[in-house]
Amino acid sequence: MGGMIRALVVDDEPLAREGIRLHLAKESDITVVGEATDGRNAAALITTLKPDLVFLDVQMPGLDGFEVVEAVAPAFLPTIVFVTAYDQYAIKAFDVHALDYLLKPYSGDRFQSAMRKAREEIVARGSHDSRRRLLEMIAERAGASAHLKRFVVRSGEGYTLVPAADVAFFEAQGNYVRLTTGSRHHLLRITMAQLEKRLDPKRFARIHRSTMVNIDRIKEITPAWHGDFEVLLQDGQRLRLSRNFRERLLP
Repeated sequence: MGGMIRALVVDDEPLAREGIRLHLAKESDITVVGEATDGRNAAALITTLKPDLVFLDVQMPGLDGFEVVEAVAPAFLPTIVFVTAYDQYAIKAFDVHALDYLLKPYSGDRFQSAMRKAREEIVARGSHDSRRRLLEMIAERAGASAHLKRFVVRSGEGYTLVPAADVAFFEAQGNYVRLTTGSRHHLLRITMAQLEKRLDPKRFARIHRSTMVNIDRIKEITPAWHGDFEVLLQDGQRLRLSRNFRERLLP
């Protein structure tokens, strides 16, 4: 594997971050590109810095480690090494899905073992197996499918988190999706097909091959031309409901 591995360290405990930094300083192919002390900042840094590897604490203020992974679009997900002090259930989940973890306190040998696995995963990441396993692990922990609860979007020179409940609708734009909240629009680096699989079907419905709507934002549905319908949102925006997708909203 050529080139340097870009690492991000995420933990709310200063001593824990320092410990990881000291171990990484011994690795000739690792450079630490940033640190975060809480989940929200971690999600933003993963998107902006695009690290290859993240050491991610499980329990943190704001978003926990699992919620950080949920908040980041799949295209931005790096290789993740979880760090935990006590979560035995999570440890078992990692083992089942072949994802590594560091149980505090960990030895130098245990850290080296995690690094070997991380290097192998980074090399194989093009197959998307690591991202798939992450989503499966999150689903097992939650006891349900891993529906996206929030999105990391660009805001000025930085990034912000948009709760899924605030989204009015999504529109496909090539290999991207435009997210609309009221008068604001944001581009997501994900296809409509990928997004649909990760949204809660009880909250979002496909109403056209290029449009998904937040069901809670619908005010009324009225007939239009040629068997199609018009969807009026609570903020006055109007969308087309194709007859091919009418069963999602109409009896």
